[in-house]
Order: sequence, then structure tokens, then C-alpha cells
Amino acid sequence: MAGFKGMFGRIREALFPSRKAPVQSTTQAEHVRERKYGGNTKAMAAAYNVAPRTVLRWIDGTRHPKGADAERLRLDAVDVQTTERGRERKAKQLAKLGAHSGITARVGRTRTFEIQGSDAVRARDIHLALTGDQAAALALAEDEGEMREIVGEALADYFNGGGGYGGFTADDFEYDVDDFDLS
Repeated sequence: MAGFKGMFGRIREALFPSRKAPVQSTTQAEHVRERKYGGNTKAMAAAYNVAPRTVLRWIDGTRHPKGADAERLRLDAVDVQTTERGRERKAKQLAKLGAHSGITARVGRTRTFEIQGSDAVRARDIHLALTGDQAAALALAEDEGEMREIVGEALADYFNGGGGYGGFTADDFEYDVDDFDLS
């Protein structure tokens, strides 16, 4: 079930393997309340546009978030597993690796990948060898939009034959985030 965690969650868990988000929504709610909202139930309830009692029920397990609240809670739970300082430390380590970070990304190309202006795309996966700077940028990214931009830049580098060659930019590429892996 690739789409369960979204691209943001999969990248965060790949870069920070010891910081996987909890599976249970009760634990997710408790971690998010404590780490993102400083233990303030009312602040979390206001952010989710629900009653404080609803947040307490999510935590004690008598209710579970549904729909958009469930998805947001999962993303917030992934986010709170790593601190800003931890992300900065990891980004520095990755940036030092230079051109060959050892981190690869797979972008599926069958019906999920298009180059603007061309529909003549062969069916195959694209395997990107991320640079240390690209991997560091992923570690620091705050949301899925930033991550998509970074992967788009890596795709442009790949199709341009490396930085500085060719004319592709990150905006030239569209792909399905559920057809993406990082290792």
C-alpha cells in the first residue's frame, strides 16, 4: 500500500529509518499533541477544526480520525518524529557525501511520468542517483511540495546529462507520487 504514507512519509522514513511514525492513530494523536502542540489539546483541536473532546477521544481510542483528519494526522505524526535539529544534522552529513550520496530514487515512468510537450515516453523506471545536496534538501524539506520540486530537479539533471547540460527544468516533469521510492 504505497500511497498510505504519501511521498513525504516514505522519504522521511527512508532518510530517518529509526524515526518511523507509529501505526496506531491513538499513538499518532498523542505524539502530535505532545510534540507539535506542546501538550495543548485545545491548540491541536483548533488546528484540526474539531472539538477538544474529539482530540481526547482520538488519544484514548474511543474514536478514530477519518478522511482528511486521518491523513493530516499521519503526516503530522511522520513530521514530529524528527526534530528540526535532527534534520539539519542529517542534511549536513548528506551534503558532505558530494556527487555520490549512495541514496537512490526510483520514479515509475509507465503512464505516470510525462515530459511536457511530449507523449512519446517508453515504459520503464527511472533510477536517480541523488547527490549529497539533493539528499540533504530532501532531509530539510518541510512538505511534499518541496520534496516534489527536489525530485523534479533530480529528474531534470538526469535527462540533461548532469547539471548544466540540456534545457529541462524541474517544472518539465510530472509523476505519480505513489509510483516513487527512495532507498
